[in-house]
Amino acid sequence: MLRILGKPQSINVRKVMWTCAELGLPFAREDWGSGYQPTDTPAFLALNPNGLVPVLVDGDVVLWQSNTICRYLATRAGDTPLLPLDAAARARVEQWMDWQATELNDAWRYAVMGLVRKSPAHTDPVQIAASAFQWNRMMGILERQLERTGAYVTGDTFTLADVLIGLSVNRWRMTPIDHAPLPAVLAYEERLFERPGYREFGRNGLP
Repeated sequence: MLRILGKPQSINVRKVMWTCAELGLPFAREDWGSGYQPTDTPAFLALNPNGLVPVLVDGDVVLWQSNTICRYLATRAGDTPLLPLDAAARARVEQWMDWQATELNDAWRYAVMGLVRKSPAHTDPVQIAASAFQWNRMMGILERQLERTGAYVTGDTFTLADVLIGLSVNRWRMTPIDHAPLPAVLAYEERLFERPGYREFGRNGLP
């Protein structure tokens, strides 16, 4: 059975668990991270030298970086709509996965650290406001994409891009900032809510 090392609150751990749910893969999650087993021990650092969660253990295969883990699981499953075999279709999915990990993630970082995690190093209201502004700007890019597709991020089919971005939409909605009016994004989240994996690991009360 797959082992997922990481705490259940982590958005990156939840990416991996939701991917497993979509693929019907059983897994055992182990509590690691802040508030649980420490990740700065030699045993954990031997698995991930960065000391971060999640870590996936699949027999002799040990992986870190949540997006890489999700790609691995989809590829391991074979021909799946989550990550198409066709080069162009796959690239479109990975394009939006990488956008989530870079532009979108960078935009929310200061606001989330200050407003959700209550980090004492992230209390500057000017920087929080700037982060929230940039976050809404990035979400506007998603709004326009969803207006074009009318369904999921890359088109009519649910993919790994929707796992990552669906969790990001939930985080945006739950963080106490002024939210831009984005009706296509809100309708998208309601479509995601029809999926059991999103109800369990996405819109489950955690930002």
